[in-house]
Amino acid sequence: MMNARIAPSILSADFGRLAEEIAMCQEGGADLIHLDVMDGHFVPNITFGEKVISTARKATSLPLDVHLMVEKPERYLDGFAAAGATGLTIHVEATSHLQRHLARIRELGCLAGAALNPATSLGAVREALGDLDLLLVMTVNPGFGGQEFIRASIDKVARARQMLAELRSGAAIEVDGGISRDTIKAVWRAGADTFVAGNAVFTASDPMAEIAALRRECLELA
Repeated sequence: MMNARIAPSILSADFGRLAEEIAMCQEGGADLIHLDVMDGHFVPNITFGEKVISTARKATSLPLDVHLMVEKPERYLDGFAAAGATGLTIHVEATSHLQRHLARIRELGCLAGAALNPATSLGAVREALGDLDLLLVMTVNPGFGGQEFIRASIDKVARARQMLAELRSGAAIEVDGGISRDTIKAVWRAGADTFVAGNAVFTASDPMAEIAALRRECLELA
Protein backbone atom coordinates (compact mmCIF):
# COMPACT_ATOMS: atom_id res chain seq x y z
CA MET A 1 0.00 0.00 0.00
CA MET A 2 1.28 3.46 -0.92
CA ASN A 3 1.91 6.11 1.68
CA ALA A 4 -0.05 9.35 1.33
CA ARG A 5 2.34 12.30 1.27
CA ILE A 6 1.04 15.78 2.04
CA ALA A 7 2.89 18.72 0.48
CA PRO A 8 1.64 22.12 1.70
CA SER A 9 2.11 24.81 -0.96
CA ILE A 10 3.62 28.00 0.37
CA LEU A 11 1.88 29.91 -2.41
CA SER A 12 -0.95 30.25 0.12
CA ALA A 13 1.29 30.99 3.12
CA ASP A 14 1.88 34.34 4.82
CA PHE A 15 5.18 35.45 3.28
CA GLY A 16 5.74 37.87 6.14
CA ARG A 17 6.02 34.83 8.41
CA LEU A 18 7.34 32.32 5.89
CA ALA A 19 9.87 30.55 8.11
CA GLU A 20 7.23 30.18 10.85
CA GLU A 21 4.63 28.90 8.40
CA ILE A 22 7.04 26.28 7.04
CA ALA A 23 8.08 25.22 10.55
CA MET A 24 4.40 24.86 11.43
CA CYS A 25 3.88 22.55 8.44
CA GLN A 26 6.82 20.41 9.48
CA GLU A 27 5.53 20.17 13.04
CA GLY A 28 2.11 19.27 11.67
CA GLY A 29 3.49 16.24 9.87
CA ALA A 30 3.91 17.52 6.30
CA ASP A 31 6.06 15.25 4.14
CA LEU A 32 7.30 17.89 1.69
CA ILE A 33 7.10 21.65 1.19
CA HIS A 34 5.81 22.61 -2.27
CA LEU A 35 7.12 25.77 -3.93
CA ASP A 36 5.40 27.11 -7.06
CA VAL A 37 7.71 29.17 -9.27
CA MET A 38 5.82 31.24 -11.88
CA ASP A 39 7.30 33.58 -14.47
CA GLY A 40 4.31 35.55 -15.78
CA HIS A 41 4.80 34.00 -19.23
CA PHE A 42 4.08 30.28 -19.02
CA VAL A 43 1.33 31.16 -16.53
CA PRO A 44 -0.35 34.54 -15.92
CA ASN A 45 1.20 35.12 -12.51
CA ILE A 46 4.60 35.86 -10.97
CA THR A 47 5.74 34.39 -7.67
CA PHE A 48 9.33 33.95 -6.49
CA GLY A 49 12.76 32.56 -7.31
CA GLU A 50 16.00 31.35 -5.75
CA LYS A 51 15.88 33.59 -2.70
CA VAL A 52 12.64 32.10 -1.39
CA ILE A 53 13.87 28.57 -2.06
CA SER A 54 17.00 29.39 -0.07
CA THR A 55 14.88 30.84 2.75
CA ALA A 56 12.71 27.72 2.79
CA ARG A 57 15.78 25.50 2.87
CA LYS A 58 17.02 27.26 6.01
CA ALA A 59 13.59 26.92 7.64
CA THR A 60 13.10 23.16 7.35
CA SER A 61 14.75 19.79 6.95
CA LEU A 62 11.82 18.57 4.85
CA PRO A 63 12.27 17.93 1.12
CA LEU A 64 11.61 21.02 -1.03
CA ASP A 65 9.35 20.10 -3.94
CA VAL A 66 9.93 22.88 -6.50
CA HIS A 67 7.40 23.18 -9.35
CA LEU A 68 8.62 25.32 -12.25
CA MET A 69 5.69 26.88 -14.11
CA VAL A 70 8.08 28.76 -16.38
CA GLU A 71 9.17 28.95 -19.99
CA LYS A 72 12.60 27.49 -20.75
CA PRO A 73 12.93 25.86 -17.32
CA GLU A 74 16.47 24.77 -18.12
CA ARG A 75 17.63 28.32 -17.37
CA TYR A 76 16.81 27.87 -13.69
CA LEU A 77 17.79 24.31 -12.87
CA ASP A 78 21.34 24.93 -11.65
CA GLY A 79 20.40 27.93 -9.54
CA PHE A 80 17.40 26.28 -7.90
CA ALA A 81 19.38 23.14 -7.13
CA ALA A 82 22.10 25.27 -5.53
CA ALA A 83 19.45 27.13 -3.52
CA GLY A 84 18.36 23.89 -1.87
CA ALA A 85 15.67 22.25 -3.99
CA THR A 86 15.22 18.54 -3.35
CA GLY A 87 13.13 17.94 -6.45
CA LEU A 88 12.59 20.00 -9.60
CA THR A 89 9.44 19.48 -11.66
CA ILE A 90 9.21 21.01 -15.14
CA HIS A 91 6.25 21.22 -17.51
CA VAL A 92 6.26 19.11 -20.65
CA GLU A 93 4.52 22.04 -22.42
CA ALA A 94 7.40 24.40 -21.58
CA THR A 95 10.26 22.64 -23.33
CA SER A 96 11.06 20.76 -26.52
CA HIS A 97 13.81 18.77 -24.80
CA LEU A 98 12.14 17.15 -21.80
CA GLN A 99 14.44 14.14 -21.49
CA ARG A 100 17.59 16.27 -21.67
CA HIS A 101 16.43 18.54 -18.86
CA LEU A 102 15.22 15.66 -16.69
CA ALA A 103 18.68 14.13 -17.03
CA ARG A 104 20.25 17.43 -16.03
CA ILE A 105 18.04 17.65 -12.94
CA ARG A 106 19.31 14.25 -11.84
CA GLU A 107 22.91 15.27 -12.59
CA LEU A 108 22.39 18.13 -10.15
CA GLY A 109 21.43 15.64 -7.46
CA CYS A 110 17.71 16.46 -7.46
CA LEU A 111 14.64 14.31 -8.03
CA ALA A 112 13.31 14.83 -11.57
CA GLY A 113 9.64 15.57 -12.14
CA ALA A 114 7.45 16.27 -15.16
CA ALA A 115 4.13 18.13 -14.94
CA LEU A 116 1.13 17.91 -17.25
CA ASN A 117 -1.54 20.59 -17.66
CA PRO A 118 -5.16 19.37 -17.59
CA ALA A 119 -5.49 19.35 -21.40
CA THR A 120 -2.12 17.65 -22.03
CA SER A 121 -2.20 13.94 -22.84
CA LEU A 122 -0.28 11.42 -20.79
CA GLY A 123 1.28 10.36 -24.06
CA ALA A 124 3.36 13.52 -24.01
CA VAL A 125 5.49 12.11 -21.20
CA ARG A 126 5.39 8.39 -21.95
CA GLU A 127 8.80 8.24 -23.66
CA ALA A 128 10.46 9.97 -20.70
CA LEU A 129 8.96 7.89 -17.89
CA GLY A 130 12.26 6.12 -17.33
CA ASP A 131 13.81 9.46 -16.40
CA LEU A 132 11.10 10.42 -13.90
CA ASP A 133 11.02 10.32 -10.14
CA LEU A 134 7.67 12.15 -10.05
CA LEU A 135 4.77 12.73 -12.42
CA LEU A 136 2.65 15.76 -11.56
CA VAL A 137 -0.91 15.69 -12.86
CA MET A 138 -2.34 19.21 -12.62
CA THR A 139 -5.89 19.11 -11.31
CA VAL A 140 -6.44 22.80 -12.16
CA ASN A 141 -5.02 25.00 -14.89
CA PRO A 142 -1.80 26.38 -13.39
CA GLY A 143 -1.25 29.97 -12.42
CA PHE A 144 -3.30 30.75 -9.33
CA GLY A 145 -4.13 29.14 -6.01
CA GLY A 146 -7.68 28.50 -4.84
CA GLN A 147 -9.09 27.15 -8.11
CA GLU A 148 -11.79 24.51 -8.39
CA PHE A 149 -10.69 20.90 -8.80
CA ILE A 150 -11.20 19.49 -12.33
CA ARG A 151 -13.08 16.21 -11.92
CA ALA A 152 -11.80 14.74 -15.20
CA SER A 153 -8.38 14.62 -13.54
CA ILE A 154 -9.44 11.57 -11.53
CA ASP A 155 -9.53 9.32 -14.59
CA LYS A 156 -6.25 10.80 -15.81
CA VAL A 157 -4.57 9.90 -12.52
CA ALA A 158 -5.90 6.33 -12.81
CA ARG A 159 -4.50 6.04 -16.34
CA ALA A 160 -1.18 7.50 -15.18
CA ARG A 161 -0.95 4.91 -12.40
CA GLN A 162 -1.65 2.12 -14.88
CA MET A 163 0.93 3.48 -17.32
CA LEU A 164 3.62 3.64 -14.62
CA ALA A 165 2.75 0.13 -13.44
CA GLU A 166 3.02 -1.28 -16.97
CA LEU A 167 6.51 0.19 -17.30
CA ARG A 168 7.46 -0.87 -13.76
CA SER A 169 8.23 2.73 -12.91
CA GLY A 170 8.57 3.68 -9.27
CA ALA A 171 7.77 7.34 -9.94
CA ALA A 172 5.43 9.09 -7.53
CA ILE A 173 2.17 10.56 -8.82
CA GLU A 174 1.50 14.03 -7.46
CA VAL A 175 -1.68 16.07 -7.86
CA ASP A 176 -1.85 19.83 -7.53
CA GLY A 177 -4.93 22.04 -7.56
CA GLY A 178 -8.13 22.14 -5.56
CA ILE A 179 -6.98 19.41 -3.17
CA SER A 180 -9.09 19.36 -0.01
CA ARG A 181 -10.89 16.88 2.23
CA ASP A 182 -13.63 16.80 -0.42
CA THR A 183 -11.36 15.83 -3.32
CA ILE A 184 -8.33 14.00 -1.92
CA LYS A 185 -10.09 10.64 -1.51
CA ALA A 186 -10.93 10.35 -5.18
CA VAL A 187 -7.41 10.99 -6.47
CA TRP A 188 -5.87 8.80 -3.75
CA ARG A 189 -8.20 5.97 -4.78
CA ALA A 190 -7.23 6.58 -8.44
CA GLY A 191 -3.54 6.11 -7.65
CA ALA A 192 -2.03 9.43 -6.60
CA ASP A 193 0.29 9.32 -3.61
CA THR A 194 1.49 12.92 -3.20
CA PHE A 195 -0.94 15.78 -2.61
CA VAL A 196 -0.23 19.49 -2.93
CA ALA A 197 -2.54 21.49 -0.67
CA GLY A 198 -2.33 25.26 -0.40
CA ASN A 199 -5.61 26.93 0.48
CA ALA A 200 -6.88 23.84 2.28
CA VAL A 201 -3.98 24.03 4.75
CA PHE A 202 -3.23 27.72 5.12
CA THR A 203 -6.81 29.00 5.29
CA ALA A 204 -7.81 26.36 7.85
CA SER A 205 -8.43 27.52 11.42
CA ASP A 206 -5.85 24.93 12.50
CA PRO A 207 -3.41 24.26 9.62
CA MET A 208 -1.53 21.55 11.51
CA ALA A 209 -4.74 19.66 12.18
CA GLU A 210 -5.74 20.07 8.54
CA ILE A 211 -2.58 18.31 7.35
CA ALA A 212 -3.48 15.38 9.60
CA ALA A 213 -7.09 15.47 8.40
CA LEU A 214 -6.05 15.29 4.74
CA ARG A 215 -3.85 12.29 5.44
CA ARG A 216 -6.62 10.64 7.44
CA GLU A 217 -8.99 10.88 4.46
CA CYS A 218 -6.56 8.65 2.55
CA LEU A 219 -5.77 6.27 5.40
CA GLU A 220 -9.47 5.57 5.90
CA LEU A 221 -9.45 4.09 2.40
CA ALA A 222 -6.22 2.13 2.85
